[in-house]
Amino acid sequence: MVRPERPATLPGCRQAIDRVDAALATLLERRAALAGIVQTLKPVGGFAGRDMARERALVARMAEHAPELGEARLVPIMNAVIEAGLSLAEERSANGRSPQPETTA
Repeated sequence: MVRPERPATLPGCRQAIDRVDAALATLLERRAALAGIVQTLKPVGGFAGRDMARERALVARMAEHAPELGEARLVPIMNAVIEAGLSLAEERSANGRSPQPETTA
C-alpha cells in the first residue's frame, strides 16, 4: 500500500492532488490504449464484448490495493474507466484508426 502524502497546507494538498491527477491521467490513457488493442483481438468487441466476471475480478483485485475505497466505491469508477476506453476504441475504429501502441521512453 502506498503511503499518502500529508501536506500541512491547503496549497500543498492541492499541489499533491495535481501530481496524482497528472499521473492518473497518464495511466488512464495508457489503459484505454491497451483496452483498444484488446478490442481488436476479441471475437466480439465493444460494449457487447464486456466480460462482467473479469470486471468483477478486476475490482476485487483493486480493492485489495485500495481497501479503504473498497469494491463498492471502485465499481462505478472502474465502470466509467472501462466505458471511456470502449468508447475511445469504437471512435477510433469508426474513424479507421487503430489503437495507439504503447511506446517505451
